[in-house]
Amino acid sequence: MASRHLSRSIAMQSLYEWDFYGQKKNTLDKIVERNIQNFGPGLEDTKFVWDLIEGATKHLKKLDNIIEKAAPEWPILQISLIDRNVLRIGLYELIYSDKKEVPPKVAINEAIELAKTFGGESSGKFINGVLGTVYKEIGIEE
Repeated sequence: MASRHLSRSIAMQSLYEWDFYGQKKNTLDKIVERNIQNFGPGLEDTKFVWDLIEGATKHLKKLDNIIEKAAPEWPILQISLIDRNVLRIGLYELIYSDKKEVPPKVAINEAIELAKTFGGESSGKFINGVLGTVYKEIGIEE
């Protein structure tokens, strides 16, 4: 597994666990450290994991608002924990990351792959629909 894909997987699993237990303060760092040890023993550079975690949590309210606008039939708490956190990571990369480092289509495709791997039967389509809507609406330049 490529290191960036593995980093995204670890970030998503960490955000999932943190979200599952009520987003308690001061617990996310421990969750991330444990998940890096458990799921990424060969991961040389963990900076990307931390960038995703810090970015997604820093912009959490904005990201959740964007999700609710892009998927109005799905209030944020009705979206599965996996899909919700895949969307947060995908949107963070789509909106806030350096487009030369992570082109928008790569951010979308990576989020879809995470959803297919960890989510339900229709997760990939749901993620694609939401991120595709946001991508079209904000007119991101590649």
